[in-house]
Amino acid sequence: MLITFKSFLRTPLHILAIFALWASPVFAQSGFDLWRDAFRVSALSQGISAATFDRAFQGVTLNDAVIEHDRYQPEFNKPIWEYLDSAVSERRVTDGRRALRRNRRMLRQIEARYGVDASILVAIWGIESNFGQNRGSFNTIEALATLAYDGRRQRYGESQLIAALKILQNGDVQARDMLGSWAGAMGHTQFIPTSFRSFAVDYDGDGRRNVWGDDPGDALASAANYLARNGWRHGEPWGVEVVLPRGFSYALADVTNRQSAAFWNAQGVRLAGGGRLPDYGNAALLLPAGAGNPVFAVFHNFKVIQRYNNAVSYAMSVGHLSDRIAGGGPFRVPWARDSVDLTLTQTAELQRLLTAKGFSTHGVDGVAGAKTRTAIIAYQRSIGVEPDGFASLALLERLRH
Repeated sequence: MLITFKSFLRTPLHILAIFALWASPVFAQSGFDLWRDAFRVSALSQGISAATFDRAFQGVTLNDAVIEHDRYQPEFNKPIWEYLDSAVSERRVTDGRRALRRNRRMLRQIEARYGVDASILVAIWGIESNFGQNRGSFNTIEALATLAYDGRRQRYGESQLIAALKILQNGDVQARDMLGSWAGAMGHTQFIPTSFRSFAVDYDGDGRRNVWGDDPGDALASAANYLARNGWRHGEPWGVEVVLPRGFSYALADVTNRQSAAFWNAQGVRLAGGGRLPDYGNAALLLPAGAGNPVFAVFHNFKVIQRYNNAVSYAMSVGHLSDRIAGGGPFRVPWARDSVDLTLTQTAELQRLLTAKGFSTHGVDGVAGAKTRTAIIAYQRSIGVEPDGFASLALLERLRH
């Protein structure tokens, strides 16, 4: 029922009292209690014991901080260079090299067992939890129960909550120690419960898959298992920085256009430090900030990192931090930091306009992901401009007219 200001003034006091009660924390908690009791029936039907459920939910209440995090949607996208400045800071590179040295024996064993390069595991560890310093302090059951009851992702909350209860029932951790982020990502490498159940391993052989404790062994081995099971190729790079020749056709620079090293070399693509592109199988060219910015040839392992987190900025950060930890240097071509990124609202408008002109972005979410970039490239080709796939203000203005 919608109450306007004028109708509000004419609304009987008993109706207003009901609305006040509905909006109160007491009413919200009562609603949560009713949901919990109904969810208990569902959980028990999916194999969760009554004892496990009741122990897990002891003291669990509706968490307002989780709701605030879930509803917070920043208006501005962070430019790729700002994301990298934070994720691959000089401090994090130094800390990552120290973490690699301190855990070298364990990491070598994990690398030998799973075939995943140690520097990649340390990079994921650094970006996910700052090498274990920020593992999260939210009670995972409470966080996921809150999302399942009152959130934008109720199905996610319910499925992850069932998985979390199964983890408790398996005895990997006690409910009081099952801590993580507000969204239910847990431990050193921030596994969500369903990923934990599929990929977590008991590296130290103590009978538990413990990604929460101070010892990172189980968490790093679990991340290695995750990458290995998704096709990681040992010793191969995620990508390399390249430079394009004068007059290069940007129509070829599309993440869906994967070609052999021989093809790219024939087009004049060269390593940013000099030399021909090495052969690590088919590669695509990635221009995360458009023409005039760093360009990358990305290989098979880039897509594997994206299975951990699909965002291009995340995969680039993991790959670049790994390179830096292993002794590599910063990118050779500087970012054009004076360019203006679109806000979420502007990006959503751009997506709507592209779709209306026949270049579908497969949804409007305000995020210029791979499908949006593909649509941009197709539109740019149609109007005869360099198809760099970048969601710029100039492109939005052109679409508006």
